[in-house]
Amino acid sequence: MFSQTDITRTGSYACSQKKINRPFSMLMQKSLSTPVHSFDVLHYDIYVDIFNCYNPAMNYPHSYTGTVKITFKADSTINSLNLDANSNSIVIDSVSLAGISFTHSNNILNVALNQTFVPGQWGSVMIYYHHLDVTDNAFYATSGFVFTDCEPEGARSWFPCWDKPSDKATLDLRARVPLNVKLGSNGILQDSTIIGNSLIYHWVSQQNIATYLIVITSNVNYHLDIVNWTDPTNPNKHFPFRFYYNDGEDPSYIESIIGNITTFYTHTFCDHPFDKNGFATLNDLFAWGGMENQTLTSLCSNCWDEGYVAHEFAHQWFGDMITCGTWADIWLNEGFATYCEALWSEHAYGDSTYKQKIISDAQYYFNNNPGWPISDPSWAQVTPGTNTLFNYAITYAKGACVLYMLRNVLGDSVFFHTIHEYAIDTINFKYQNAVTEDFTTKINNVTGQDYSWFINEWIYHPDHPVYSNVYSFVHELSGEWNVYFSAHQTQATPFFKMPMEIKIIFADQTDTIMKVMNDTNDQLFVFSFIKEPAQVIFDPDNKIVLKEDTLLVGVEEVTSKNPVFSLLACTPNVSSDFTMINYELAQNCAIRLSVADMSGKETVLINGQTETRGLHQFKLNLTNLKPGMYFCRLDALNYSGVQKFIVIGNRQNGEW
Repeated sequence: MFSQTDITRTGSYACSQKKINRPFSMLMQKSLSTPVHSFDVLHYDIYVDIFNCYNPAMNYPHSYTGTVKITFKADSTINSLNLDANSNSIVIDSVSLAGISFTHSNNILNVALNQTFVPGQWGSVMIYYHHLDVTDNAFYATSGFVFTDCEPEGARSWFPCWDKPSDKATLDLRARVPLNVKLGSNGILQDSTIIGNSLIYHWVSQQNIATYLIVITSNVNYHLDIVNWTDPTNPNKHFPFRFYYNDGEDPSYIESIIGNITTFYTHTFCDHPFDKNGFATLNDLFAWGGMENQTLTSLCSNCWDEGYVAHEFAHQWFGDMITCGTWADIWLNEGFATYCEALWSEHAYGDSTYKQKIISDAQYYFNNNPGWPISDPSWAQVTPGTNTLFNYAITYAKGACVLYMLRNVLGDSVFFHTIHEYAIDTINFKYQNAVTEDFTTKINNVTGQDYSWFINEWIYHPDHPVYSNVYSFVHELSGEWNVYFSAHQTQATPFFKMPMEIKIIFADQTDTIMKVMNDTNDQLFVFSFIKEPAQVIFDPDNKIVLKEDTLLVGVEEVTSKNPVFSLLACTPNVSSDFTMINYELAQNCAIRLSVADMSGKETVLINGQTETRGLHQFKLNLTNLKPGMYFCRLDALNYSGVQKFIVIGNRQNGEW
C-alpha cells in the first residue's frame, strides 16, 4: 500500500539506494578527456558466448567471447572511430568490415577505418573481443545467474560501444547459454535456437535504446510467467509482460495489478512505447531496488513490491522512451519516475495518499539537502559520482516535488496536456533524448507562455525559498477592512518567483483564498473586504511544498468609536515600500509627527499643522530608508506617543 510515510519503503528510494550503492570503477571520471563524438551509432548487433559462465565446476567464470557489429553514420569527416571499452575487462582480438586496425588503451578503443567517411555516410565495423575473468561491477556471473547492470557507464565493461546516454541505437542481441537457462533481454524474442547442448537466444529491439539500458538477465531454471495486457478502450493495443522469478517468490500480486498500472500510465502519458515489457528478480549481488532496463526491469531478490514496480515501470516512458540527454539531466528520468509513483498512488488510493507521498519526499529533502542544484551543467562534461548523480534528496525527492509544484502552477489540465505532448513528440523526443532546456521549451510551446523562470529557479538553483511574511488588519474610516500581506524571502540563494495563495478567514467563520503572483521580494499585497478578517493562512494547501515559512502579525486593529489621543501601530509595520502612520485625535489641535532611526536622527513629517478630531493616516514612503528599526513619534497638546516599524530589503540603484 502507499499509505506509509516511510520514504525508505518507496520504489524511488530503493532505486536511488541501488544506484548509489552499486560499485563502479573510476572510468566515469575520465569523461572530460573522452574524444569528441563525431559519429552516430545506428545499430548494435551483439553476440556473446556465455555458455561456461553458468558452470559451477569452473566456479562460474566471468570470461566469455563476443562480437559486436556497430553500424554508424558519420556526423563529421572521420577516418576512425573512438569507442569506450574497459581495458580491465575487455581484450580486443581483431576488427573487420570497415575496420582495418585498432588500438586499445586507457579504456578507449580506436578503430581505423578503410576510408574517409563524410557527414551522412554510413558504415559498419565488426569487433571481435573476449571478456576477462574479472569482476567489473557490470557483468555478473554467480550461482547460475548471469546478468548485467550498467547505469551510468558500465556497458563499456561487457561490450565495446559509445557509452553515453545521448547516442541511442537499435539492437540485436544473441547469447549462447545451456539448455536449462532462461535468458531475457531488450525488445522481443525473435527466436531461440537449440544447437547441440546449447540454446541461442535472439532478442531484437526495434526502438532506439541507450547503452546503459541494454541488459542480459538469465538464470538456471528461472520461473517465467507471461501476462498479456490489452487496452480496455482499444483491443488492438496489446503486448505481453514477462515475469522472471526465483524459487520461493510470488509475483502474483504484481501480475494482477500491472494491467491497471499500464492502463493508467498509457492513458495519462501516451501509448506504451514498446512491443513487450517485463520484470526479473536477481540475486543478492543486486541488493537494492530496481533498474529500469528497457522492456526488462531488474528487481532485487523477492522485491515484488508495488512501489518498486510503479517507479521502475514509469521509467519506460521517462528514462527509456525519452532518455536524459546528459547526466546533468538525470532528473528527467528519476524525478519523473518518482513523481509518477506518487501519481499512481493518487490514482489507486486517493488524493491524500498522493499528497502524503509528496510531503514525505519534501521532508526527506529538507532533512538531507546537500546544497547543490538538481542540474549542474558541468555534469554533462564530467560524470559525477553516484552519490551525487543518484542523491535521493535532490535527483529523486526534489525532482518529484518540482513536478508537483509545476502541476500546481499550470493547473491539472494544462500540466497533463503538456506531459502528454512531451511524450508523443516523435520529432524531438520519443525514442530519443531530452535535456532540461528541451523540456522547458516544450512547456513554453504547449502553454504559449514563458515558464523558463520556474525551471531556472527550481532546477538550476540550489535550496528553496524561506518566507518571513507579515500581515496586518486595518479597519478603515470608510468601514472596510484591509488585509496587508508583505511577502519576504530571506534565503541566501536568489529570489524564487512563485504564485501564492493566501487564505483569509473572517470573524463569521467564512473564508476566501486570494491568488497572487509573488514576482519581487518584499512585495506588499492589499486586499479589501466589507467584513472583519480574523486569521490569515499562507499557502493553505501547501502548493509550494519546498519552502520554509513563518507568518507574523504586524499591526493592531484600528478603531475610532470614541476618539482619544493615540498613536496607533503603523500598517504594515514591516515593509520596504511604505507604511501608514495611524493616529487618533480627541479634539482639533496642532500636531508634530516625526520619524527617527536607531541613532536618534530625526525626520519631521508634520509640524504645527492643525488637524481635526478623529482618525488620521499619513502614508510614509520607505524607499529611501535603509533597512532597520525606526520610531514614529506623535505630539498633540499634552499627549506624546511612540510606535516602531521596520524597513526590510529596500535598495536604490544597487545601494541600501
